[in-house]
This record gives sequence, structure tokens and C-alpha cells, in this order.
Amino acid sequence: MKSDTKKGAIGVFDSGYGGLTILDEIRKRLPEYDYLYLGDNARAPYGSRSFDVVYNFTLQAVKYLFDSGCRLVILACNTASAKALRTIQQKDLPVIDPKRRVLGVIRPTVELLGQLTKNGHIGVLGTPGTIQSESYPMEIRKMYPDFHSYGQACPMWVPLIENQEGNGEGADYFVKKYIDALFSQCADIDTVILGCTHYPLLYDKIMKYMPKGVNVIRQGAIIAESLEDYLHRHQDIDGKCSRNGTCKYLTTESAEKFKSTASVFLEECEDVKQIILI
Repeated sequence: MKSDTKKGAIGVFDSGYGGLTILDEIRKRLPEYDYLYLGDNARAPYGSRSFDVVYNFTLQAVKYLFDSGCRLVILACNTASAKALRTIQQKDLPVIDPKRRVLGVIRPTVELLGQLTKNGHIGVLGTPGTIQSESYPMEIRKMYPDFHSYGQACPMWVPLIENQEGNGEGADYFVKKYIDALFSQCADIDTVILGCTHYPLLYDKIMKYMPKGVNVIRQGAIIAESLEDYLHRHQDIDGKCSRNGTCKYLTTESAEKFKSTASVFLEECEDVKQIILI
């Protein structure tokens, strides 16, 4: 582990490419900081993997980012946040370095619900792993005991996006299918969380089939605002984050493949390095 006296970039981790939508919003809101993005693209997707596998893979990534100088790591991945965050925070951080922090995307998203819903009926669209984890229902019950939540797994959405088929006509079938399945559970849902960082790229199609008047939550701006607030409230962590306005990318896939697919999510993505996580 590197010396704790040096400042480091803010680490952003995702199992694949969806976290780039979070990173993009964070950089727009907090452009002065340095960022180090790590995508475990060679082993993605995490959505259908077991808790133990997601936890182990996520811990490997967090350790790599820590060893690269990061003092703060954002799990910009709902599956990793659902299946690994709590264990890493409670079990691993006290051993690795209690002064470092790992944050997720679920809690900041749920916090916003009280401002949006009128009837307390919340829908969650996510990967099979995120839905099966029940992380959103648990967090919602903790914050809003009177709310009701309904989850729907959307296993085809991420492959459609990463294969650049999200704008094609074939995507309409699967977008409508999962939205209809969600609302078949409860027709009174008035707020829907897009519980995967890929899903904003399907936003136009999602809105095409979403019942009128339903609030649809995209996480990027929410996480960016939450991070800004967190850094303001935790000056000790903020003071350990370097500020040169840089952004570098790490991938477990080839750098060229990462650049090609990342172009779907970002306008520019140049400084890319391939790594191995163990």
C-alpha cells in the first residue's frame, strides 16, 4: 500500500462500461479532481454471478485502485454495490486501511425517493443480480418503512447496449417486455429506478413504453451530487483527493476494445491501460 501522506485520484469501478455514465456526470460536476476508472470488462457482466464471485472480483478491483493511490473508491455498479459493498466496508476496510472509503450507488438513489413519489409505490429495473440481492427493497424499507417496492430483472438490456443494439428496433421488444412485467406487479407504481448504470443509454426507448406521469430515476447526476456533498462533509477524505483535472482508464480487456465500446458512453477516452486483477 502506498504512503497515506500522498494525494490520489478518486477511483471509480464498474464491472463493465455502464459506470462510465456515472463517471461522466461526476466529472461534469467536479471537473477539478483526478479520476481513475477501472472496468473489469473481461469478466463482465456481473449481473448473473453469485454473491461470492461478485464480492471477490469487486474486492480485487478496490485493492488495485487503493494500490494505485486512490483514497476514495466509488462502486459505480449496482450489482457490486448490492453484493459486495457492505462486506467490504465492514470486513475488509478496517484491515486494509480504516482511513480509506468505498461508496456505492444504491443508498444515494433511494434517499431521493421521498422527494419524487406521491404514493410510495416504487419500481426497480435492474440486472438479475441486483434484483435477486433485494438490496433496493431493504434500503427502501430502512428509509421509508411505508413504501412498497417491486423489482424486475432485465437480463437483455446490458447485452443490447454493449453490442450497440440499444437504438435498434429489436431493443423495443425487450424494453417493452420488462416494463410491462414490472407494471403487471403493480399498476400504481409512480416512480421507477433505473438500477443499472447502463440503462440511461436506453432512456428514450424506456420513456417510449413507460406509463405517462411516472418518474424515472437516472443515477448519474444523483451520484455526482451525493459525492460532492460527501466530500464537503468529509474534509479529511476531500483533502486526500488530488486535483489536476485528469482522468485515466484501466480495463481487464484489451485497451483497443475498451476504447471502441467506451465510445458509446463517452465522447473521449484516450488514456487507457490494460491490467490483470488477481
